[in-house]
Amino acid sequence: MLSDKIKLTAKEILEKEFKSGMRGYKPEDVDKFLDVVIKDYETFYQEYDLLMQENARLKRQVEEVGKKQQTSSSNTGSTNFDILRRLSNLEKHVFGSKLYE
Repeated sequence: MLSDKIKLTAKEILEKEFKSGMRGYKPEDVDKFLDVVIKDYETFYQEYDLLMQENARLKRQVEEVGKKQQTSSSNTGSTNFDILRRLSNLEKHVFGSKLYE
């Protein structure tokens, strides 16, 4: 699963503190960049959740279609049998004993 592979959350990025050095980066620039990264992470997680929900919905839909096809194919067999039986009865009624002479 994806969540097992991701090492950082938006909260962890937000709470990360960097040590300052002699000639280090400007803390304001780092904070601005991390704000952008946090927004991207939040957007990513939202999109991921939506895609997982859609994937689950589509899987359910495929299962339902498969069940309907199984039901209709089993019904087709009995329907064909019913049609043949009716046709046989109709032939007997129309042609009567002439069929067996």
